[in-house]
Amino acid sequence: MKVVTWNINGIRTFRSGIKRALDSLDADIICVQETKVTRDLLDERTAIVDGYNSYFSYSRGRSGYSGVATYCKDSATPFAAEEGLTGLLTNHEGAVGCYGDHAEFSSEELQLLDNEGRAVITQHKVMCQDKEQTLTVINVYCPRADPEKPERKQFKLEFYKLLQCRAEALLKDGSHVIVLGDINTSHRQIDHCDPSDADDFGENPGRKWLNSFLHSLAEEEDSDEEEPDEESEVTDPVNGGKFVDTFRYFHPSRNNAFTCWSTLTGARQTNYGTRIDYIFANYQLAKEQFVAADIMPEVEGSDHCPVWGQMSCSLLPSSKPPPLCTRYLPEFAGKQQKLSRFLVKVDQKSIESEQKNDLPGSQEEEEWRENLNPLGAGNNASKKRSLTTDTVVPKGKKTKTANASTKPQGSLLSFFKPKLTNVKQCEKATSGEEVTSSHSDQISSSTKQESSVSDTIAADTERVFDTAAETDKKTKHLTPQTTVGHSQAKKGATLGFWKSVLHGPPPPPCCKGHGEPCVLRTVKKDGPNMGKQFFVCARPQGHASNPEARCNFFAWVDKGK
Repeated sequence: MKVVTWNINGIRTFRSGIKRALDSLDADIICVQETKVTRDLLDERTAIVDGYNSYFSYSRGRSGYSGVATYCKDSATPFAAEEGLTGLLTNHEGAVGCYGDHAEFSSEELQLLDNEGRAVITQHKVMCQDKEQTLTVINVYCPRADPEKPERKQFKLEFYKLLQCRAEALLKDGSHVIVLGDINTSHRQIDHCDPSDADDFGENPGRKWLNSFLHSLAEEEDSDEEEPDEESEVTDPVNGGKFVDTFRYFHPSRNNAFTCWSTLTGARQTNYGTRIDYIFANYQLAKEQFVAADIMPEVEGSDHCPVWGQMSCSLLPSSKPPPLCTRYLPEFAGKQQKLSRFLVKVDQKSIESEQKNDLPGSQEEEEWRENLNPLGAGNNASKKRSLTTDTVVPKGKKTKTANASTKPQGSLLSFFKPKLTNVKQCEKATSGEEVTSSHSDQISSSTKQESSVSDTIAADTERVFDTAAETDKKTKHLTPQTTVGHSQAKKGATLGFWKSVLHGPPPPPCCKGHGEPCVLRTVKKDGPNMGKQFFVCARPQGHASNPEARCNFFAWVDKGK
């Protein structure tokens, strides 16, 4: 049995093909964090993957934020699953249960802790040493303590406390427990690229909680071997926790084993990161069933890398997924209807005849017929539309009739020529039509005036086009060198004008460490320097001892430049 955890930093990581990505991880249970998908944004391709059954938890307050999901192979189908740690989000059968004592939490706190979609729990049957046992997998995405928001620090500690309460309650009930995901705290100095203060490193509240939650591996730390000693037993100390960091159990002294890097500084190129993604298992399970655990830094696509763990026990799949499975969601469980059913008025008699002749849900047969004869289907649809448009006319609305005699589009010169409607009337009058003499006099006088006006307008338009033609001839006689030089001079003048008006970014200085051009950055943190620009070394962030990493060059941008 193999489990994998990966903070994917958005479900878009799987856009190239979610099944191919899941298959490449080659695991029975795949837990992903920070999906950034809510219920309304979850599509069928992501929710239902061939060969897997999935379980999602969504953020209730913010869209595109947090969220976790667990994908189980059909051979690892759980018999129970639920969303959240408190049990408040569970309103169906097939829940996991065992919630622990919530006396220290208020109802409002419990509601908020499960409101961000940070946990999914699945419960499986496993065969360990010819004995059927229960295994509970808790997939979590723990909150980050934002230094600018003190309330989030307290929220993170409350989430840790709730997680420990639920995990230990399940363990007390007789189930093996695996807690895996993005814990958002590096445990020890060896798990951090550059611990700032060695003395205060352990004073971090998150690390203090990890010390109480995890079993002490002091004996394994003293040994230089990569593999743990088979004769040494993993005992539960009096003041230690009930869970084991499986990676450190197998690799107690490996350095530079990080799972998260900053994408803003390109720190992954220099492996300047932290190890904050874990697979925790109760110490008995780690001792008896785990055979290997490691990280996968070669897998890209996110600012985190996957972590995997291998066990010797085998999974016993359930006959059907629990109710939390996404395939039971109404938007994915029903059959999709055709859009034409909502747009075309169907005759009631035809519906009754179809109901008598066909079985319920015979829509698939219609689609099959349309696929065999799409032209015929299109003709039938057009006939239905023509019938409905001819017979059914909404009351109180006037129907618009299309104009049969559409005039052709005129040319641009027609706007400069006079209208000759009155002239035509005059020609008709003089050709023998019966009109009064006074009316004919008026027409003749008006036609004279209009003819004079039309002559002047025509003459003006001819002059305009003649002058345009002359200028075209003159430009054709010019040499191409003069035209190119004129265009370049005009372009240079325009460029100089815009440069004088719009000042571009200042030229970057060269850093003192490498003599390379720096990059321009802008302060986005709230404070007195908000919006200010500065130059730093363009290389990726790394340890000070790494010559390939960024040097400590820093310079503010002078506003006068």
